[in-house]
Amino acid sequence: MHGPVLVNWLLALLTAGAGAHCLTRLRRPARLPRLARESDAAEALMGLGMAAMALTGAAVPAAVWAWLFGLPAAAFLVAALAAPAGRAHRLHHAVGALAMTYAALAMTASPGGHHHAAALGTPVLTGALLLYFGAYSLRTGTRLLRTPSGTLALGTAGLPQACRLTMGIGMFAMLLTM
Repeated sequence: MHGPVLVNWLLALLTAGAGAHCLTRLRRPARLPRLARESDAAEALMGLGMAAMALTGAAVPAAVWAWLFGLPAAAFLVAALAAPAGRAHRLHHAVGALAMTYAALAMTASPGGHHHAAALGTPVLTGALLLYFGAYSLRTGTRLLRTPSGTLALGTAGLPQACRLTMGIGMFAMLLTM
C-alpha cells in the first residue's frame, strides 16, 4: 500500500486481529447457522488477506491475490443468486472480495507496486467502492452502538459487529490510498 509505514502496520495489525478473531469463531460448534459460519470464514479471509496485502504489497504476484479473493467472490455471488435467505449478506461479502481483487490488481499494475489513482484510470470504481464501504462502516458503527432495546452493546455480544466495522474501515482505508 502507498502511505506511511506506520499506517500500513497499524492497518495490518487491526485487520489481522479482526481476521484472527473471526477465524477463532469458526471453531464454535457446527450447530450454528450456515450463514454465520460463512460470514466468519469470509471475514477471516478478508482480515488476514488485507493484513498480508498491506505488508507485502506487490511482492506477491497479482494472480495469487486474484485467485485468493476472486474465487470466494464468485462463490458468494453464486450463493446469493441461488438462495434468497442471506442474499444481502452474501452480496456484501462478494463486493468485499471483488474490492480486494480490484485493489490487488491495481496495486500490482501500478509503478513501484503502490496504489496510485492516476496509474489506475478507474477513479469512478474506486469512488463507488469508497462510498459503499464508508456507508457500510457508518451503518455498522451505529448498529454497534445501539441495540434494539436502546442500550449500548457492550461485552462479547458486539464483537461480530465490531469485526464487521473493522473490515469496513480497513477496506475504506485501503481504497482511500489508491
